[in-house]
Amino acid sequence: MQYRSLGRTGLKVSLLSYGAWVSFGNQIDMEEAKLLLSRLREFGVNYFDNAEIYANGQAEMMMGQAIKELGWLRSDIVISTKLFWGGHGPNDRGLSRKHIIEGILGSLQRLSMDYVDILFCHRPDVSTPIEETVRTMNYVIQQGWAFYWGTSEWDARQITEAWEVANRFNLIGPAVEQPEYNLFARHKVEVEFAPLYDRYGMGLAVWSPLASGILTGKYNHEKVPHDSRFALEDFKDFARVTLVDEVLQKVEGLIPIAAELGVPLAQLAIAWCAVNPKVSTVITGASKEHQIIQNMKALDVMPLLTPSVLEKIEAVVQSSPQQPRIYR
Repeated sequence: MQYRSLGRTGLKVSLLSYGAWVSFGNQIDMEEAKLLLSRLREFGVNYFDNAEIYANGQAEMMMGQAIKELGWLRSDIVISTKLFWGGHGPNDRGLSRKHIIEGILGSLQRLSMDYVDILFCHRPDVSTPIEETVRTMNYVIQQGWAFYWGTSEWDARQITEAWEVANRFNLIGPAVEQPEYNLFARHKVEVEFAPLYDRYGMGLAVWSPLASGILTGKYNHEKVPHDSRFALEDFKDFARVTLVDEVLQKVEGLIPIAAELGVPLAQLAIAWCAVNPKVSTVITGASKEHQIIQNMKALDVMPLLTPSVLEKIEAVVQSSPQQPRIYR
């Protein structure tokens, strides 16, 4: 396993990490959870991501219980969770001081932990002043409930505003953003966030490297595997708008490139994300042991992604975002 610093912090996270979205609390039971986590640790994974909304809190409970039963040393692992959607009441969601404090205490209780390493603001909250959110995240850190804080699916303007508030009042700014990043979702990471890496030392914990499984090559219009996420009732509408002809044709065009390298398409897609030096960690997902084994082998594919191979990939997906013009 390779380890990278989380942005400009001293925290070291495994280049490939694991997220509980979909699988924990939905697709697997406790014994399967312990098996998956054990295999991940064997490969050197030390970073595990969660959220209060995942399976309505069941994902945090399952992960916390599994880690407890496995007897892991807490200092050996990095745990993150995310706050925004905590319930149906008017104060059970968003990034107000009330919900952040009550939310982190609820997450810690479900995880059976005294702290998380990273606490994310799961989405921006336009109804709460950014100063209130920044001050509250600093309060959480001061209380020892989290060591670092970050954002998830914020835009560059919102992250900049958070840092301006932090700098103005000598507070801690967000260390990491958690954006979607894959061959079909690139603009934020490669263009919009470009000024933020040097300015604020922003790290990236990217999610959906396989574009919700599309980049495994297992989907087409006639075939949705019964045990896949798109077969779940909550994902069927998402599948209808995602599995479109243009995307599926591009996936088919990538399969020969992966075959030429002698690797599965999924490994190629994960490795493509990981070779970006701005990425601190690539959050992978898996509900089966063999998926973890395959995902972790993506590290071996990274050296194969030479400039010529990357050009072939780009010729198929044609997804490189247009860079802004620079006038001199």
